[in-house]
Amino acid sequence: MQPHVVKMNKPFISLCPEITRANALTLMDWLEDECVTEHLSDSRHVSRFIEQVINRVQLPILTHLFNQGGRFFMAYDRDDIPVGFVRLVMSGRDCEMVLVIGNRDNWGRKLGASAIREAMKLAFFEIRADKLIAKIRAENDRSLKAFQNCGFLLESQTLSMKSFSMTAESYLRRLRESPAGHRADIYITEIDRARLKSLVDGELPPAIFELEHEIERAIVVDPRQVRRDVVTMNSRALLQLDNEEMEVALVYPEDADGSDGKLSICSDVGTAILGYKEGDAFDWRIPDRTCRIRIEKVLYQPEAAGDFHL
Repeated sequence: MQPHVVKMNKPFISLCPEITRANALTLMDWLEDECVTEHLSDSRHVSRFIEQVINRVQLPILTHLFNQGGRFFMAYDRDDIPVGFVRLVMSGRDCEMVLVIGNRDNWGRKLGASAIREAMKLAFFEIRADKLIAKIRAENDRSLKAFQNCGFLLESQTLSMKSFSMTAESYLRRLRESPAGHRADIYITEIDRARLKSLVDGELPPAIFELEHEIERAIVVDPRQVRRDVVTMNSRALLQLDNEEMEVALVYPEDADGSDGKLSICSDVGTAILGYKEGDAFDWRIPDRTCRIRIEKVLYQPEAAGDFHL
């Protein structure tokens, strides 16, 4: 069987909570384009707010201002270029999403669907919403199609507006039934899943929501039947991280030791490599950039070695 490699030309979006002054200026440019704002119901309010922030506040980081009344995220592509934004606003246990791909040159690249998937992950795993809502103008065919393709269902409509929704229960069901979606399949043993679920349950959700998402989408297998080239817990693997080769062991937090290459499952790269197999390559966002990770070789896997006690 040939190793699965995620093609780097597939749509990729990461949502970043930090909003810089440069981001604000970019947002202003986008909101001056009538083609961008024609489907955005509160574009005038948003544009006026951003202009006031830029003129009155001389801080390099403006995150706290943009998060008033909701959560605001800049959307970046795999080259770390800002392409849009997502706003999530809670109302009780429901969360409403506003999504804009700001540069018309990026329309048609399916970046909107990628941004929606990332926003769903945040809404259900970090913010813990019961339902995610998207209100879309009836003539906005591109957005209507993107949300429907991501599994949103029509909840209500008027002549000018359609309201779509996705429940947390429906999202988890879709994640488990079609675990890969736009990503490669990952595999996790029954034992690892149980231990990792206990670990996640003992942590505050925002801290490790990415790990919880990966656990939920993983294909669960018997420890004695897992492929020998899959990165399971306590495996040692050779990775290519951008242009750097590194050897790591994937361990539980209490066993992490940077000097010995023991990488916590709760770390960015640790969460990223769980369940992938030799030859898999994919993009992953770490705090300050997007990196490309390739699993070169699984050097040691406990299950393959018969070490089921680890």
